Parts: sequence; C-alpha cells; structure tokens
Amino acid sequence: MIKPRIHCAFLVAMLIATISPASQAQQYTTEWIANTFGTSTTYVGSAARSIWVAPEGVIYTASFWDENEGGVALYQSGKSIGSFGLHNEFQGSAITGNATSIFVALQSSRVYGSGAVGRYNRSTQTRDLLINVSADTTEKRADVITGLATSGSLLYASDLPGNRVRVYTTAGVWQQDINVTGPGALAIDGSGNLWVAQKSAGTIAEFSSTGAQRNTIQMPTGSQPSALYFDASTGLLMVGDEGPDMNIKLYSIAGTPSLASTFGIQGGYLDNTSGTKGQVGDKRFTRVAGIGKDTAGNLYVLNNPWGGGWDLGRNGGTDIHAYNNQGTLQWKLQSLNFEGVAAPDPGTDGALFYSGTNIYSGTAGGTFVANTVNPIDYPSDPRININDTQRDEHFGQLVSVDGNRILVASGQNPAIFYLFHFNAANGYIAIPDASLPGTAFNTTAPVTAEFSLDSKGDVWAGLDQTNQIYHYPLAGFDASGKPSWGPAIALPIPASVQPLTRILYLADSDTMILAQGIIGSVDWTSIGTRIEVYHGWAAGNMTHPNPVFTVSNPKSITAAGNYLFAGYVHTVPNIDVFNLTTGNLDTTLINADTSTVSVGNDVDSMYGLRAYLQSTGQYLITKDNYNNSSIIVHRWTP
Repeated sequence: MIKPRIHCAFLVAMLIATISPASQAQQYTTEWIANTFGTSTTYVGSAARSIWVAPEGVIYTASFWDENEGGVALYQSGKSIGSFGLHNEFQGSAITGNATSIFVALQSSRVYGSGAVGRYNRSTQTRDLLINVSADTTEKRADVITGLATSGSLLYASDLPGNRVRVYTTAGVWQQDINVTGPGALAIDGSGNLWVAQKSAGTIAEFSSTGAQRNTIQMPTGSQPSALYFDASTGLLMVGDEGPDMNIKLYSIAGTPSLASTFGIQGGYLDNTSGTKGQVGDKRFTRVAGIGKDTAGNLYVLNNPWGGGWDLGRNGGTDIHAYNNQGTLQWKLQSLNFEGVAAPDPGTDGALFYSGTNIYSGTAGGTFVANTVNPIDYPSDPRININDTQRDEHFGQLVSVDGNRILVASGQNPAIFYLFHFNAANGYIAIPDASLPGTAFNTTAPVTAEFSLDSKGDVWAGLDQTNQIYHYPLAGFDASGKPSWGPAIALPIPASVQPLTRILYLADSDTMILAQGIIGSVDWTSIGTRIEVYHGWAAGNMTHPNPVFTVSNPKSITAAGNYLFAGYVHTVPNIDVFNLTTGNLDTTLINADTSTVSVGNDVDSMYGLRAYLQSTGQYLITKDNYNNSSIIVHRWTP
C-alpha cells in the first residue's frame, strides 16, 4: 500500500496516493540500463577487477564489493551462474585457480590485516586455507597482492610493496622469493618460466623456475602491462596494455621475445579513425584488466571502463567480452554502475544517458555507448584520482546550452562537484574544467546546502557556513566549448526553509524548489519534512512559497516540467511524484515490470534521481540501483 506523504490538507492527493500499483502501471513503464540483466538473481556482479577462466569455460571474477552477493562471481555462456564469499571479502586485485581450488587476494581484515590470499574449494565454494603473503598488513585502500598464478603444485603471488614474487605450494608452504621491482600480473609459460608484468615500468620480466632472471620485454613507450595470459595452444604470451594503445599484444617467447601480433583496435576506445573518441565497441577496449581462454579456444577479456576513486568497489564497472577462436565477438556481460546515476541528455531529447563516467542508450539493459574518461590526455581527471576525497564520481548531471553540453560529476553524498565540457575534437570525452569549490568559483567552502545546474547552465549552490544561496550565471563558452561563470550573486535563504539542504532551479519556468534539512541535526546530507516551491523566483518572489510540501524525509529529489520527484532511503524504492502547481501527490512510481526488473531497495544517495521532460510530453526519471548494479529508468506520461 502506498503511504501518503504530504500535508493532510491535500485531500485529492491522499486519494491519488491510494491508487493500486496495477492502475499506476498503465501510466508508466519501468526499465533498466547499465547492466546486461535486470533482476536480482541474474544481474552481472559489481566492479570485477580480475578474472580466471577454468578450462571448461567457467569465468571467475573478483570484486572489492558487491552489495547483494559474494565477491567472487561465476559466469558461463553469457549467464551468471552464482557467486561465493562475502560481499566485502575480496580485494579484487588478483584471482587464479586450478582443477580443485580458487586463490583470491583478500580484502584487509581486522584479524589478518592486508596482503593475504585465500584458497577456496571449487566444489564447496568455502575457504580452506589462508596464506599471509605480504609483510604489509596495514594497507586499507591500495592493492598489496597484484598478481596470482598457478602451475602444477605451485602458487605464485605478486607482493607489490615487497617488490617480490612469492612462491608457495598450493597447500600454502613457502618455497622461494623472486625479487622483482613493482610486480603485477603473472603468467607461467609451457616451460615453467615465470613472466611478471611491471606495470609502471612498461616491462615484462621473465624468470626461470629456479628464480633466475632471463629475458625482459620492453613494451612501447607509455605501455602499461595490466594483464597476462600464456596461451598454450599458440605458445604466445598475451599482454593487456592500459597505455595509449589500449589493446592486447601477443608476444612470441621462443628465444628472444618479439611482438607477433595484436588484438583490438589500436588506441581502443580513444581511437578516432574507426569511431568517435570515447566510443566503446567490439574491440575498442578501455582498460584490459584480465585475459583467459578455455579449452575450446574461446577468448575472454575483462575490459573495464575508466572511473573510480579510492573505493575500489566503485570503479568503472565490469565489461567481459567473449570471442570465439576466430576472434569474433560472441557475447558481452556488463555491469557498468554500482553507486551512481545517469542523466537524460537534453541534446538528444533523452535518447542518451550520461553518468559521471559513462554514456548509455536504449532499454532492457541498454547499450554502453562511451566511456567519457581519457586517462592519457587528462591524467589529473578527478574521476580517476585515487586520493580524491570522494569514493567515486559516478553521479551525472547534464545540460545542453546552444549545443554545448556541460557535465557535472559527483559522488554519493558530495560536498564538491566537478564540471566538464565536450567538443567535436574529443568526441565523447568529457574535458575537465573546474570544481565547486575551486578557483573558477572563487571559493574554498564546501557545498553543504547543495547544488543545482539549471537548463541555462547557471550554477546554484549553498556553501558551508554562509547561510546564503550563491548563483553563478553562465558567462559563455570559448572556442573549444569550455564554459565559464560570472561572479556569484549571493541570495538569502528564506528563514522558513532553514537549514537548507537541497536546491533545484527550473530556469524554463523560473521555479525555485528548496528543501529543508533536519532541524538540529549535523547531517547536512538528509532532507527533513518541508519542501518549498517559489514560482517567479528570478522575477522577485523569494518570500512566498506556494505550494509547500510536507514530506517523509526523502533522500533525493529532482524536478522537471511541472513535477517534483522524491525518493526515500532505508524504506522503499518508490518515487513519489508531486505536482508543482497544485501541491498534489499525483502518483507513485513503484515498478511497472516486476518480472524482469529489480528496482532495488531505496535511494541511498543525495543525487540518486534525475528527471527530464521529453518533447513528447513523457517524463524520464532515472534512479540509482546499487543493489543490482544498474540504473532504473521510469518512463511516465501524466
């Protein structure tokens, strides 16, 4: 039953609030994007960072965090076939296996610290051995174990801070240490030689089975070897390259190593000769994080989009491509969002959706169109800054002003917002411009009474400890499409809505929506029970709100056209739809397709909702679904 959430004076709204879900379903449809599958039992797991492929074609992936299932997920033939472990048990940085066991780098624990590897029985999927590999046991964020491989009865583990590869029996008995600077991904060739990727150096070092150093592969300038696989069927060493080439390099290692061929488009998703810069596709790789093959000759590539800060569970996402032995794409498994949301693009009337890092289109899982991060040309992009104060910037806000798009990327509960622009030369790549707070806005004060980017490109923000709303008018765009903003215009916050916690300004109708925080609380990220609507704000009405909503502590609000949309945390995934003219609760969006779409539990983020009014009169409302690593899309016509 739907609970009425506004003041009892609105009797009509209370009647509407009792409409059954069945009748509401006639008004809207519910879909999802950013994940191949849409239900809680079939969805592709969150943020896989490494893979191991069993001979029979079962893919094992390791993640730092998956909200609703085990951190090691299993896939076969393009489907999810289960998971094991706790959702926060694994580091995600490395995984390998053999006929009986899976070995996985473990997340830091209060019991054994960091730098440990767990052995799991493939049949029972339970841990039966713990191996403390590294002397670095206090690392909370960065990877310690950066590579794992097995060969016969031996297990090899890269101890990154220890600058060594440690060799154990698969029963956990130490055998030897091999000193190597900056060890990463590992592979064992047919002769028992060990190959070690040195990512930061752009090299791959070879060692004999006794630990004697042999050959070194010097990759092209800028290359970053991020994944290794020895293909016994061809005798070639396959190397995933996260550098500018964004491809897989195949080296002949018989005698002096030499480059035999490559797999993937030169430049990957950053190539602008076979597609638009930023565009992903069949062999337009982003970062190759894992490579494996099965006995049938099928090739599997874990190819992850760029994005994500220090929280390694919120990286760019899972993107597994499967190719047959002729190199033809067979299927993809994609999970491209954990804690984030995408905004409908006004420039395409809502055909595209922009998250803080990715672009999507379509329905029923959607199409992954582009990754907007370019780590080569913009290495200081805050969306890939491991030391950034936020855990990620996967929440997108977007406007299009005279054909110029402005993207705002932020985290789950942000006090800082990053602004980007696009131009023809860079295609889908979002070019970093400014931040608020930051020099472009002449302030160091965090944004704690919140942020709005209106349809004209103006910025509205409530800066910490100022008790004012700051309006930064868009000054225009330079020849490259870069926006700039004029000096702030400081406006008083109406006393009736203090402490202010949300700002939404609809420039097309000159409507300001202000939400009050929880009085007496230090939690500036939460909304209280009062939302005020000011029609004619810029025309001078800053004192007489009408209507005023009494609500039940929504976590996120957004607005478009004549409606305000509110989502709730720790309760239900429902989105209440309020009429900005009458003050009525016109409907509640629940789930119009429970058979194929899971909408998650709630809205656990300040900017977890976005809305757009299409030219057809249909509203698009997107919702963060961290439970199932997707983005929900409601299409509603009043």
